[in-house]
Amino acid sequence: MYSVQPLVDSDEELFTAARAQPTPVSVRHTSRRKDSIRHSHPRPPLTPNTGVPSSMPQSITNPLLPTAAPASPPTPAPSPTPHQRPAHWTHIPEPVEESVLQDARLMFSRLSIVEKEAWLTNIVDSCDNHLLSYLHQLVSPRLKKDPFQTLPNELCFRVLEFVDDPRTFVRASRVSRRWREILSDDQAWKNLCEKHAYRRMSSDSNGSSTSPFSTANHIFLDQLPPSTSPIQSTEASSFRPMSSHNLSGSMSKDTSFLKSTEHVRILKRPRPKSTHRSHFKHKYLVESAWRKGGQMTARHITPDPGVVTSLHLTKKYIVVALDNAKIHVFNIKGDHQRTLAGHVMGVWAMVPWGDILVSGGCDRDVRVWNMATGMSVHTLRGHTSTVRCLKMSDSSTAISGSRDTTLRVWDIPSGTCRGILMGHQASVRCLEIHGDLVVSGSYDTTAKIWSISSGQCLRTLQGHFSQIYAIAFDGVRIATGSLDTSVRIWNPVDGSCQAILQGHTSLVGQLQMRGTTLVTGGSDGSVRVWSLKSYSPIHRLAAHDNSVTSLQFDDTRIVSGGSDGRVKIWDVKTGGLIRELSQPAEAVWRVAFEEERSVVLASRQGRTVMEVWDFAPPGEEEETKSEHIEFRGSNEGLLDHVMMDAQNEVLDIAVEIAGDNVNMVDAYAAGKAAGE
Repeated sequence: MYSVQPLVDSDEELFTAARAQPTPVSVRHTSRRKDSIRHSHPRPPLTPNTGVPSSMPQSITNPLLPTAAPASPPTPAPSPTPHQRPAHWTHIPEPVEESVLQDARLMFSRLSIVEKEAWLTNIVDSCDNHLLSYLHQLVSPRLKKDPFQTLPNELCFRVLEFVDDPRTFVRASRVSRRWREILSDDQAWKNLCEKHAYRRMSSDSNGSSTSPFSTANHIFLDQLPPSTSPIQSTEASSFRPMSSHNLSGSMSKDTSFLKSTEHVRILKRPRPKSTHRSHFKHKYLVESAWRKGGQMTARHITPDPGVVTSLHLTKKYIVVALDNAKIHVFNIKGDHQRTLAGHVMGVWAMVPWGDILVSGGCDRDVRVWNMATGMSVHTLRGHTSTVRCLKMSDSSTAISGSRDTTLRVWDIPSGTCRGILMGHQASVRCLEIHGDLVVSGSYDTTAKIWSISSGQCLRTLQGHFSQIYAIAFDGVRIATGSLDTSVRIWNPVDGSCQAILQGHTSLVGQLQMRGTTLVTGGSDGSVRVWSLKSYSPIHRLAAHDNSVTSLQFDDTRIVSGGSDGRVKIWDVKTGGLIRELSQPAEAVWRVAFEEERSVVLASRQGRTVMEVWDFAPPGEEEETKSEHIEFRGSNEGLLDHVMMDAQNEVLDIAVEIAGDNVNMVDAYAAGKAAGE
């Protein structure tokens, strides 16, 4: 079975003979096969006492070595020759497609669409889950197509109209160059502004005043020095054109130019690049600052604990009246400008109109001031008791209500009384004006509708069982709040009571009406939101632990202040608490706010303190020059979200529109902005 090797004299000759001797592969394999047949059970391992079977080949001994010498190590196997190298399977060419597969592909290409669908259906039905999963992974990437790469811009904008989350816009703008091009277009952001009721900024929304305030400036123009004319000092300087050469020269020569016009820049807030995208960004950052942010500046009004009786916030001034006969005028940053001194007793009512201020108080006088100079222009006398309320219908007409039960109509330019409205039997506590009509509420439990031009009483609204403390009038309906804890809605045309809103448990001294929404605040500490369509409550807010001293709301938020020393901001749609605006104080006298600013008058440690909150984005002029879409402040991590979420959302919307065969021209109706 094994060939007998000839004896050699050395290991070198043994190795040479082993290489020269061909290996009997077939014989060896046959021997192994026979041996495996002969032994049906495993062979036991060899031990020192176990003899070597006769079938195993005997080791070859070297006669030159002594008998007691150790056995030589095994000889390594010879290196394979070039003809015996193992095959490299990587270089084997792939098998050629079988003729059956080639015939199937040829036959499939000749079929019609219906026949191809039937064939594929049969093949899919014959696949198991593993093959179906593989088929899904194979087919899905080939079906995904970027709609913005194939659709025209008009259809891309139509798809984006169904996206109302600005975070999706920001993330999607980083998907690709094409996506950024589409999402940077002003048309896409215009649609987003409409969805969020961010109305497009016009010439008056950039900070300039186109309200009736500006029409009142001409009244006392002749009485002012040229340097103090309100039109010349603020309006003209804000809109006077300046070339870039003159601007750079003036800035390099004298940096005090910026300081002298800093208040004008803040008032007007010029936006170098006014687009819908920058407009949305500005509005969004303001809303974010209202929810979490804002810069607060505190000012001490008086060292003595004076009670704030009235607060007004305009585009140019913050006006504060106290019961110590003083009126303080601040700019919008909270810097004190001047104190209007003239009343000899507490000031309980005032109303601003541009640079004009009309005030009244316990000294029974009505005074007309020019806030630009601090001068008292007119002193209007006629009331015989405390002037409790004041309103202006236009730049030349003011109406005052007094505890002497009368209302007086004053001509501001001439300083004369046009007429006296008599009819109430007790103190006139509140009044509201709309057009030629004025509605007054009195302690005699009635409200009266007057014509300003004729001086006649048109209607008397009766129904309350106690004094009327608050009134609202928008030309369509009248709302009155009373000590009898109820709120009544009246029709100004026929004077009928349309609804009685009950829910408060104490005096209703605060109410404001806006569109079809009414918000009321009572001495019970609660704030209630009512629907004037159904005359039912929308939200019941347990706002304060004591009386609600101040209340104001707009389309987005409600700001309330209470005797418990807290100022709270509420979501007008959900009724949820957004935040507490300031640290708790001893008492909150008044709160007023506009879009980017809020003013809080409170008592802290026996002193009257004014807190001015600014919610405008910082460095707005510099940020609007950037071509990148950034959301800073409380949204620092907004751009770190996964961009694929935005892409999938937009793709899902496109697929949904296409799948439902929706006419893309009529698929979207722009949301109408609520309120004014």
